[in-house]
Amino acid sequence: MTTSVLNTVSSIHSSRVTSVDKVGVLSLRNPDSVDFTRRRSGRRFVVRAAETDTDKVKSQTPDKAPAGSGSSINQLLGIKGASQETNKWKIRLQLTKPVTWPPLVWGVVCGAAASGNFHWTPEDVAKSILCMVMSGPCLTGYTQTINDWYDRDIDAINEPYRPIPSGAISEQEVITQFWVLLLGGLGIAGTLDVWAGHTTPTVFYLALGGSLLSYIYSAPPLKLKQNGWVGNFALGASYISLPWWAGQALFGTLTPDVVVLTLLYSIAGLGIAIVNDFKSVEGDRALGLQSLPVAFGTETAKWICVGAIDVTQLSVAGYLLASGKPYYALALLALIIPQIVFQFKYFLKDPVKYDVKYQASAQPFLVLGIFVTALASQH
Repeated sequence: MTTSVLNTVSSIHSSRVTSVDKVGVLSLRNPDSVDFTRRRSGRRFVVRAAETDTDKVKSQTPDKAPAGSGSSINQLLGIKGASQETNKWKIRLQLTKPVTWPPLVWGVVCGAAASGNFHWTPEDVAKSILCMVMSGPCLTGYTQTINDWYDRDIDAINEPYRPIPSGAISEQEVITQFWVLLLGGLGIAGTLDVWAGHTTPTVFYLALGGSLLSYIYSAPPLKLKQNGWVGNFALGASYISLPWWAGQALFGTLTPDVVVLTLLYSIAGLGIAIVNDFKSVEGDRALGLQSLPVAFGTETAKWICVGAIDVTQLSVAGYLLASGKPYYALALLALIIPQIVFQFKYFLKDPVKYDVKYQASAQPFLVLGIFVTALASQH
């Protein structure tokens, strides 16, 4: 939950669906230092950006979202193809990217299942729902908002019509939003610890750690996202390990085998995060971000991506088999096979053109595999 916990597997790291999904680089110290000006069809469009060379980079996207083709549903979910919106509350929701919440919510479910102590009582259900709110809307929302804040210079190149670079929402409103979400999430975490009777505020510590991870992923001076390996693993851990740990800590205790399994799945999360890097290669290269497609090239990076996803899951299946849980291992193998099929059918053919089809087709099997592993962990 912690989401950085949340905060977010899909999405699920962008000015694309994923801005944990792919976050940008920006100096807060002098946000007005550079004017990026462009003319098209006789119009003048100016975007304020921070100490970058965006004025030297030709944008490949239109100044506005294509007229008449924007979707109000996409706008509410915070994904590409969104309609232009003036309602501030809808814009605020868009910045939190609700489409990235489900992996964190699912992580809480897996953690609760792995604890072996969740029961279908009103109290346990209420605890789990509150934990999901902390992980999804609050801390993942915080993560996505702060990602877009530091991604505004890249968005000025790739998607200048997004809420922040277009001026649809002011900088002060954005800052207020991520503080409210952060403090709200941490407050819920503390409440859950009290409710669960923890002598050590485990859920609060996980939420705080996840929030810090989200910040250093996006913000200077560390900006983990600038390094493809470290940044993507941090993202995978935020979307898989932290919410699982929070859900399990809420209803039971974390065990070494669960920590190992979830960290392994975070490597799979690294592969999922790479999927979202291919569409932003030009902006990343222009701004010095060493995403794996930039560092290794598209051909090599796509094989690193599928390798991280498949080898991780095969390792988990091997671990379950060695632990005397052959039926869970076989179930996991059965869920890996269709993922490999869709990798060859879509992703390896063209990771840019077919990224959405691939994720929609393959990731449900990955998510089910995580749940199978959670069930195996409680026995």
